[in-house]
Amino acid sequence: MTEAWFVGVDWGSKEHHVCLLDASGKVVGQRAFNHNGEGLSAMADWLLGCTGKPPSEVGVAIEVPHGPVVESLMERGFNVHSINPKQLDRFRDRFSVAGAKDDRRDARVLAAALRTDPECLRRLQAPDEVTLQLRAWTRARKQLVEERKRLSNQVRDLLWRYYPQLLEAVKNDVSANWAMALWRLVPTPAKALRVREATIAKLLKKHRIRRLDAAQLLALLRQQPIDVGHGVVDATTSHIDTLMPVLKVVNRQIADIDQHLERMTRHLAEPVVAQQTDGSTTVEHTDAGILRSIPGVGTVVLATLLAEAHEPLRRRDPQALRCLAGAAPVTRRSGNKLIVVRRLAANDRLTDAAHHWARIAVQRDAISKAKCKRMRARGHRYGRALRQVSDRLIHVACAMLRDRQLFDPHRASARSRLLPEAS
Repeated sequence: MTEAWFVGVDWGSKEHHVCLLDASGKVVGQRAFNHNGEGLSAMADWLLGCTGKPPSEVGVAIEVPHGPVVESLMERGFNVHSINPKQLDRFRDRFSVAGAKDDRRDARVLAAALRTDPECLRRLQAPDEVTLQLRAWTRARKQLVEERKRLSNQVRDLLWRYYPQLLEAVKNDVSANWAMALWRLVPTPAKALRVREATIAKLLKKHRIRRLDAAQLLALLRQQPIDVGHGVVDATTSHIDTLMPVLKVVNRQIADIDQHLERMTRHLAEPVVAQQTDGSTTVEHTDAGILRSIPGVGTVVLATLLAEAHEPLRRRDPQALRCLAGAAPVTRRSGNKLIVVRRLAANDRLTDAAHHWARIAVQRDAISKAKCKRMRARGHRYGRALRQVSDRLIHVACAMLRDRQLFDPHRASARSRLLPEAS
């Protein structure tokens, strides 16, 4: 590490406390800056004025790895490092074993940790513009998916109250566009008794639903209804009527984001054609193209990997990636006691992406399917088996990125026969 000055920033919603240490650990200055453009600019100017050195020789430690404070400091050229809040809590015991917490002391603890234990902090790299866009789109999509789930649960509870046969007909997927159109057509059991089979057939054809025909669907909808009061039906349908338009808008927004992500990832996955000095051309695969060739990696999973794991992917670091994705187990050993538990300290978005990656890979990749079956045969649960599959796929992905090769199922099959059985 080349830093000669060490800064700790305890960030807050209204103001940020900053502590500056020299190479010997002496406190040079402490100040608080407001959270606005003027305050963040004054923070950088104050650090440069106190140190008299270029930003490249000033190291900054902060808890969060993102946000306006991090971005403004990195934009000015400072070396910004992040630390896990749990680690910071342990470093705090150096200064106060009583458990007292103070913003000024936390800023000093951050600076001291960076000076004495730089290996415990993670050097942050400014992501490129494409990564920032992918991160914004994937996070917006996840929020919309959670909103759709929340609205769907409300609609499902209301239908369960008076119309459970419709839930059975749509397999509880009330957020599907065809399910909402079906409810609009037959919002009550009484309407289901009067609707014509040809009308139901037209709806199914419009939405391309082939797993049910009109006669089957009508038979489900015309099952004996729950005997509830007329006022209950009117009140419940009125409530659902207010939720359906919002659910429809959320579905459309998710579809728009999916199309945008598909265009971005398809462009990123295109190989690069390079012209050699002898006149020949070479084709080099991009990281996105290599990852996309792996079974189970679709548009959303690929976009999430590129957005949330750009640093470990850039370093080809499978250990960091498996920890961020929650695939690496946590071992707790004390004396004769040994417990292996699931990792909870992980990136939630990467954890979801790794889960769906492994789930689809089990369906499309023979090796992943066989590995999942072996784990299940040993008595492990389905989630545990999928984490084992995703752990293997992460190592495969990093190896492919190092070798600059696309996924080859025949090569993977031949290699798996030579490897010993994993526990």
